[in-house]
Amino acid sequence: MSQFRPLAFILLGVTLGAVVLEVLAYKFIFKREYGWRSALASVAVSVGRNVTRLLPVAVSLPGAYWLYEHRLFSVPQQGVWYWVCLFLGIEFFYYWYHRLGHRVRWFWLSHAVHHSSNEINLLAAGRLAWTSQITGAYVIFVPLAAFGFTPESILAGYALNLSYQFWIHADWMPKLGPLEGILNTPSAHRVHHAANLDYLDANYGGVIVIFDRLFGTYVPERDELPCRYGLVHPLKTNNPFKIVFHQFGPFLRDVMSARSLREVAGYFFAPPGWRPDGNSETTEDMRRKAAAEKQAAASTPAHEAGQAVAV
Repeated sequence: MSQFRPLAFILLGVTLGAVVLEVLAYKFIFKREYGWRSALASVAVSVGRNVTRLLPVAVSLPGAYWLYEHRLFSVPQQGVWYWVCLFLGIEFFYYWYHRLGHRVRWFWLSHAVHHSSNEINLLAAGRLAWTSQITGAYVIFVPLAAFGFTPESILAGYALNLSYQFWIHADWMPKLGPLEGILNTPSAHRVHHAANLDYLDANYGGVIVIFDRLFGTYVPERDELPCRYGLVHPLKTNNPFKIVFHQFGPFLRDVMSARSLREVAGYFFAPPGWRPDGNSETTEDMRRKAAAEKQAAASTPAHEAGQAVAV
C-alpha cells in the first residue's frame, strides 16, 4: 500500500485547496452563508474515521486473503486491463454495498452518518462512519479476491472510488448535460442526499450510475423539486459522537423490545423505519401513505373540501 502514499498526499492537497476555494466562493460569488458548525462537525467525524484505517485488512475484508489464495483466476497485476476490470468490479459491488447501506438497518446504522448533515458541501464528503469496518459492511467486496484481485488493491480501488466522490458533494455545481445519467455527478448525488420522498433510495453508484439505470434506481434531479438534505427526521446536532452513534440507541431499544426472533431479524435486516406492528416508516410505506392521501384528496368533492377549510 506504500506505493499509494504519494497519491494520498496529492489528494489531500487538492482537497484542502478545493475546500478553501469553496468557502471563498460561498462568500464572494454565491453570497451565501457557509455552515461552519456543520462543516467543523464533518471534519471531526472525518478525523475519527481515519483512526479506523489502522484496522488490518483482514478485519476490513474478512476472508479475502483465503479467497485470494484459492482464487479462480490469476490476473497479472500490471497493465490497464487489471485496473479497468478492478474498477468495474468495485463499481458493481459498491452499488450493492451502498444500496444495502440504505435498505438494511444493520448497515444503515453506519451509513446514516454520511446522510446526517442538513447541508451539503465538500467537507460533508468526509462525514463517514467509524463503524463500517466493524459491522462487516465491506464484506460485500470480498468476492473480488476470488477473481484474482489482491485485498490491498481492492481497498485501494475502493479508496479511489471514494476520492472521486469528494467533488460531487458541491451543491452549487449545475447539471453537466450529456454526462448526467452516465457519471455520478453533483446533480445525481444531490438527489441521493435528499430526504424528499420522491428522491429517497436513489443513485447509489460511486463513479458511474450505469448500475442504477440497469437496476431501476436512477432518479434525475428535478428543477421544480429542490433537494432537502439530511435524514427524513433531521439530526440537529454538531456533536461528532452523537452524529456517529445516533442510530445505535434507537436500534438497541428496538431489539430489546422485540417479542420474537422474527422481530429481532426485522430490526436487523428490514429497511430503516420498519416496525412489526405495521406502523412503519420505510420508503415504501411512506410513499403508499402519501399516494393514499393524494388519492383521498382528489376524490373529495369540491364542496366538502370547501366546508372542511371553512371549519
